[in-house]
Amino acid sequence: MKNLTNYLLVSAAILAPTTVFAQDTVRYWMWDGQQAPVYQQCANDFEALNSDIHIEITQTGWDQYWTNLTTSFISGDAPDVFVNHLMRLPEFAANQMIEDLTPLLADASYDTSGYLPGLLENWSKDGAIYGLPKDWATVAVAYDRDKLKAAGLQPSDLADMNWNPEDGGSFQKIIAHLTVDTNGKRGDEEGFDPNSIATFGLVLNPLSPQGETEWAYLAASTGWRFIDEPWSTHYNFDDPRLAKTLTWIRDLARVHHLMPTVEQTGRLGAETLMFSDKGAMTVTGSWLVGLYHQSKPSVAFAPIPAGPQGRKTMFNGLADSIWTGSPVKDAAWKWVQYLGSDACQTTVAKAGVVFPAQQDQIETTVKAFEDKGVDVSAFTKVATEETTFAPPITDYGNEISSIVKAALESVMLGRENPEEILTDANEEVNSLF
Repeated sequence: MKNLTNYLLVSAAILAPTTVFAQDTVRYWMWDGQQAPVYQQCANDFEALNSDIHIEITQTGWDQYWTNLTTSFISGDAPDVFVNHLMRLPEFAANQMIEDLTPLLADASYDTSGYLPGLLENWSKDGAIYGLPKDWATVAVAYDRDKLKAAGLQPSDLADMNWNPEDGGSFQKIIAHLTVDTNGKRGDEEGFDPNSIATFGLVLNPLSPQGETEWAYLAASTGWRFIDEPWSTHYNFDDPRLAKTLTWIRDLARVHHLMPTVEQTGRLGAETLMFSDKGAMTVTGSWLVGLYHQSKPSVAFAPIPAGPQGRKTMFNGLADSIWTGSPVKDAAWKWVQYLGSDACQTTVAKAGVVFPAQQDQIETTVKAFEDKGVDVSAFTKVATEETTFAPPITDYGNEISSIVKAALESVMLGRENPEEILTDANEEVNSLF
């Protein structure tokens, strides 16, 4: 009788309907492959606390990411939450593609005081907030220690480099000494062959409209600024200081042969040239420290050169935004809150791949990089209000980028007077407003 009773109890348990928990799936898109595993860990931890929500992470490369995102907006099948870039903010906000988080922050009594100064403000317009900051970035010089040693230089020689648009200062002298022709002659030696270069002293990415790692840090060190305040309706591309800066960069390649020309670089990026031993130095963002450490451990980092008004770096930062068409907005908002929480930000900091947005995570991140043998002080020391400037945030971002990109290409190809090219471009840009 006892066995029969047990059988009936077990059978009843088997036949009883199983409780099924409804789950919302939040689709989260990002482009950085270095960071994807870290945020997957955040997703796992989040799901452990929220059994009713599943986070589905999709990572694609930069170019494909924006193509896919644009297509998904048009088709009405965009990700619920996605990593957003400031250059896309004006377009997405104007077209009401991203949620204003202000009322959500108020309802949740969400504390935003822990972010580094300027990060949240960059994602705000007319009282609306369109993304919660996830990280921050500055730029520094990346150099090959082996090539530096072969040139008879020490890391200390790069610590206090200076620059000016007239003769390039000590920065240009070091670039020249690090440039080597195929006969072993250096760029500052007698007999140097400019037509047969084995290693360029400096390699840069093709000049981008914002110039974060190519030219903006130099131009800003002269006192120049893209715009005078966020969401301005007037750009300053016609400032002679910018023309002088870009002329120096152009001549470094076309006159002095210490950097590849546009034609020589083609579509190759600075990373490709550094990894293939064609470059001794470049300027890179803190988001690529992990890639350099993994792909070319001989690379270390030094402060960007100080210009006439000191060192200046763009202070950029990504954010997590919510698509206005998301069918799971409540779950998406919970995920965005978690991404900015101490728990997730600590996970990111300990991974040592990028600097999280919270100020109190800097020390943890630095320690994580140190444990890998990487000194990131060149990036952290310039993360101050005195040494940073914001990216240009205005309406008509796509149109402005197209105009400026064409102007920069003309300058680098040496087609016309840079000041005339930039003045014409500036008139075209400002006529948009």
